Amino acid sequence: MNFDFSQEQIQFADALRRWANQDYQFEQRKHIIQSASGTSDHAWAALTELGALALPVPEDQGGFNGSAVDMLVLMQELGRALVVEPYFATVFAAEFLKLAKAHFDILEQVATGQTKLAAALYEAQSRHEAYDIKTTFTPSADGYVLNGKKTVVIHGAQADHLIVSARAGGDQFAAKGIMLFLVDARSAGVNRRDYRTLDGMRAADISFEQVQLPAIALLGREDGGADLLDAALDYGTTLLCAEAVGIMEATIAATLEYLKTRQQFGVPIGKFQVLQHRMADMYMELEQARSMAMLAAVKQTSADTQERKRTVSAAKARVGQAARLIGQQAVQLHGGMGVTNELPVAHMFKRLTMIELSLGDTDHHLTRFIAQSDFVPA
Repeated sequence: MNFDFSQEQIQFADALRRWANQDYQFEQRKHIIQSASGTSDHAWAALTELGALALPVPEDQGGFNGSAVDMLVLMQELGRALVVEPYFATVFAAEFLKLAKAHFDILEQVATGQTKLAAALYEAQSRHEAYDIKTTFTPSADGYVLNGKKTVVIHGAQADHLIVSARAGGDQFAAKGIMLFLVDARSAGVNRRDYRTLDGMRAADISFEQVQLPAIALLGREDGGADLLDAALDYGTTLLCAEAVGIMEATIAATLEYLKTRQQFGVPIGKFQVLQHRMADMYMELEQARSMAMLAAVKQTSADTQERKRTVSAAKARVGQAARLIGQQAVQLHGGMGVTNELPVAHMFKRLTMIELSLGDTDHHLTRFIAQSDFVPA
């Protein structure tokens, strides 16, 4: 497996890093989080100008048709900078439109930064089970009528359009009957409650009360909603793994710098062998997580659905384990300062914690990995 990035990927990563170092530093990020919207129009415009929004969009819709590996490079840089803009929410939701080969006009608007998207998939009772859906739809003369509630929709209040999972009825946990819809967030009957999350992002609880949808709101085939949902979730999970790798890199770098400068008994604490051993453990965890994140990105194009699911779940579980160890060790090595908002490491740990809980935690993905039909118990 080739771990070398192309020259174009390296140049793109360098451009993103220069932007973050100049215009998205730690203090600037704190001001954005504390603002009323929790996001920055200036940062969004910069990401658009850099081509970050166009990268995952197909060429026919004005994008660059970037691969999952291209997106891995990008997400690592956004993770390193702890970017709180609605980028992940938008490109994750855009993947549903790409897979469904529908609403090309919306994809064109995503590429130019005119439209923000969000995926409203999980509910109060579902936790990590995306198939656990109580939101329902019923056919109408002109299309469909949507009713239900979705919770913790990342950047749901900032989105112009929402991807919503629903079912016609039947078994609440079954794959059969799941359908996905594109919903205009300004539609009558859509109510959003916006709030800030632990890691500085924004989320919303969204209710749908007799929301009238046109027939074209349906994404994909009527019998293919579960497959579409699984494929998009694997893509989004891969992006989160890449973001976590970038955050873990930044966490280790910040911790190493602290060990070099913090002194005790007249010497930097980094001279103490036991702390050096901790740093070595953190670095090994990072490298294992990096390898799995890249493998997950490569397998996004696999024709073998079981292989894709197995690899993505293995990556999310491994990244989750590494994130916990690296985050906890970084806080311990910083001492009491490690849990204060004055240092970036506390914010890094919070974001890693939220990534662990997003789109399935470690336990969920270990269970999913074992459940694959080609899994052979040791």
